Amino acid sequence: MPALGFAPAALAQSAGDQAAEQTSEADGEAEKIITVTGSRIARDGYDAPTPVNVVTEAELDAEPQANIGDYVSTLPAVRGSQSSSTNSGSLSNGQAGIATVNLRNLGANRTLILIDGQRSVASATVGFVDVQTIPQGLIKGVEVVTGGASSAYGSDAVAGVVNFILDKDFTGLKAEYEYGITTYGDVPNHLVRLTGGTNFADGRGKLLLAGDYFTQEGVDTIDRKWQQSGFFQIDNPAYAVGNGQPERLVAAGIGTYQFTPGGIVNSGPLRGTYFGSINPATGQASLNQFTYGPNRGQWMQGGDFRISREGHLNSNSLAPDEKRINVFGRASYEFSPAFELYGQVSYSRYEGQSFYQKTPSPSVVIQRDNAYLPDAFRALMVANNLTSVTIGTGNFGIPAQGSDNTRDVYRYVAGLKGAFDTGSIAWSYDAYYQLGIAKTQEQLTNTWVTSRLALATDAVRNSAGTIVCRSTLTNPTNGCVPINRIGLAPVSDAALNYIFNDGLQPSRRQRLQQDVAAVTFQTASLFENWAGPVSLAFGAEYRREEVDGSLNPDAPNNLGFLYGNYRVTTGDYDVKEAFVETVFPVFEGADLNGALRVTDYSTSGTVVTWKLGGTWQVIDDFKLRVTRSRDIRAPNLNDLFAPGTARTNTVNVPVAGGGTRADTFLEQITGNLNLAPEVARTWGVGGVFMPSFLPGFAASVDYFDIALSGAIATLTAQTTANLCFEQNVASQCAQIAFAAPNDISTITLVPFNFSSVKVRGIDFEASYRASIGPGNLTLRAVVSHYIDNITDNGINAPVDLAGQNAGGGDATPSWNYRLSANYDTESWSFNAVGRGFSDGVYNNNFIECQTGCPLSTPDFRTINTNRIDGQWYLDLSVTKRFKIASSEAEVFLYVRNVFDTDPVLVGNGPTGDNTPAYPQTNRNLYDVLGRVFRMGVRFKL
Repeated sequence: MPALGFAPAALAQSAGDQAAEQTSEADGEAEKIITVTGSRIARDGYDAPTPVNVVTEAELDAEPQANIGDYVSTLPAVRGSQSSSTNSGSLSNGQAGIATVNLRNLGANRTLILIDGQRSVASATVGFVDVQTIPQGLIKGVEVVTGGASSAYGSDAVAGVVNFILDKDFTGLKAEYEYGITTYGDVPNHLVRLTGGTNFADGRGKLLLAGDYFTQEGVDTIDRKWQQSGFFQIDNPAYAVGNGQPERLVAAGIGTYQFTPGGIVNSGPLRGTYFGSINPATGQASLNQFTYGPNRGQWMQGGDFRISREGHLNSNSLAPDEKRINVFGRASYEFSPAFELYGQVSYSRYEGQSFYQKTPSPSVVIQRDNAYLPDAFRALMVANNLTSVTIGTGNFGIPAQGSDNTRDVYRYVAGLKGAFDTGSIAWSYDAYYQLGIAKTQEQLTNTWVTSRLALATDAVRNSAGTIVCRSTLTNPTNGCVPINRIGLAPVSDAALNYIFNDGLQPSRRQRLQQDVAAVTFQTASLFENWAGPVSLAFGAEYRREEVDGSLNPDAPNNLGFLYGNYRVTTGDYDVKEAFVETVFPVFEGADLNGALRVTDYSTSGTVVTWKLGGTWQVIDDFKLRVTRSRDIRAPNLNDLFAPGTARTNTVNVPVAGGGTRADTFLEQITGNLNLAPEVARTWGVGGVFMPSFLPGFAASVDYFDIALSGAIATLTAQTTANLCFEQNVASQCAQIAFAAPNDISTITLVPFNFSSVKVRGIDFEASYRASIGPGNLTLRAVVSHYIDNITDNGINAPVDLAGQNAGGGDATPSWNYRLSANYDTESWSFNAVGRGFSDGVYNNNFIECQTGCPLSTPDFRTINTNRIDGQWYLDLSVTKRFKIASSEAEVFLYVRNVFDTDPVLVGNGPTGDNTPAYPQTNRNLYDVLGRVFRMGVRFKL
């Protein structure tokens, strides 16, 4: 078997890939798996100017993951990806459970995902391709093209391309079983894979069938010790304008005070009274006095913060419950070298359940005659002449809200390929049609109807002394079931059923369809010029994207729920494209690579993308490469056709005489048919050093500079209000509707092309391969350094994400690295990986100070600490190979995060009522599961 290192690409390579050419014939065999890179022209060696990282099947086997995306996300060029474990809060947009790949942290919708060089249908209208839908047991390699490739593959290849290569030529039968579990005994999962392939008709025909099944038992709360410290970022209670204190404070021992599990009064003469356990004899809650610490906004430092957080803290899922099924079939028959017919079909099903949070209610009005109020508290209300109080409650007895989503993805491909000659020119071609269909069912769980919960809360006694809803007194058939929100009282199933809309929860079915028809011709020798053969590739493609769907007819229009007030997205567009690419030798050792693509969108018209690159073998030991490209991301189905998702929000608007007032309104986010494609201009300059005096060693350095203009974005409601009322911008005032002259009723937020993004950095790589003793040693270091990742919307101060370790998926540490060592023999394989990233900050615009702080502004806030430690992890694996009769077999053990390193605490906040429910770290960056074991067995006949 080949060494477990990065195999060389057939078209474009990193330094480590080229070094492989100086090793054994086994590594030469690994070369054959690579089929597609950032170019449409196949060439030997690493002659293309765009760097490509290649992950081999052997590497995937050495680091088995529950999800292929988890492996790809460890590559330094990949940052900001989401997984099914990190997006449990994506309820109302239906994205919970989708796993993406995000190159350069430019956004997952700016990374093009391919399967054998072909597009795949997205699993959401925002264009996210769920990599869990790829038949993972059949993946024999992954190529990561770290550079713009729109001229080769079209829209979305702004940051690059991730191409999953399937082993279509496999023959025989292989089976695999994997079991995974954490060192804490949770998140157990099982994975079974079966693959079978055979040839017929003397090898002219091929049949292939593969399938895998994965199941995981999730953890519904964040059950880890490091989660207990109360570490958050808050508005500093000691801050006042001009007093020299930092405006933001990051510290432990922080929690909320606005609610307790059974309810607390936070204003008026009874402030600090909170309701506790229920007395079984009286059925009434105990009265307790809350100890407040210094507080501001929703946060409090010290005091009884442990009491207030109970029930809400950790209520987000650590890991989801999941089931995945992938089935793949392929048949091909070569009638002649010029005519090979093939067809393939794949089916993927994902089922995932996760929980967002146990949502608190900070402002619940309780009338004095509420039947559940303790008599002693009612007496206090009478004594203080109060007819009602407002409590904040963590909603003890109401389960956490979440989603239970299902996605079925179908992909059908039929094609022709072959080779033929016209005179002295040898041509190859590939023509195919693909139909991709994604059927999604977005289903929420435990989500209440706001109006029903309000009616159920307002409980009184009727003339017979029975507790009923007040509304039932005048409408006896309204079905309302009273609920006790005073104290730690259980909630009856009948009451839960009522507030949860009799079990009819928000849901939406969507159907996304992608049709692609494409043909490509290429030759490696169109003609000979003075320096060698000129290569040419050209082709055309037609693509249609559409979406339609339906709502749950029994939950009228999905309106009035706490979350998931879905609306159906409906729309379609088509794309016509033609491209040409050439490689033109200039002199010995130097080539120019040029590509041009003309694309016509039915929604936004014609756009041109191009690439010009070159390679120059300056000396035998050093090669220089450079590229310049123009790439695009066209608006997706959601950008164009979003129907206007509605939610309640609040903005501050100026009033006459100074000051502001808070207006509560309905916020609607819609699509925009006038959007144009985003345009990126990219530079790439690098070199590969392979010293002849040290065989097996190679090093490379590549600089990248991506400037994205006309980025599609949406202003916030507050920014819209500021532009209208403070700057009198007519276009933004047009987005605001009024119920009365001084009462905003609706603000409509529309995406448009107004933002810009600038990403610059350097990729480093060094590798060494050698035969030592009975086996092969492979050492490799891959490092990505981000210099800038700046977003500028032209309104607020530009934000640089480079070096920022906070912010969820926005985090882009300055230095990201992956160091690997492998020793491989005929019977054993040992693999070690050190991966990690550098220290960072909360925000590059923050000003760190303890005392004597300068003026804090919305763009440049002061904070007591602006430092977040980086993290380093060690992963180890060992594989034993043996034979059973004529079968090849191996058993393996893989340990991820060997030292069970806790994540660095990150102070999230200061906004968001979900913040205490979430991990007190950045789980898009740091490992929250701890040590994970994966073990299993593989057989091949």
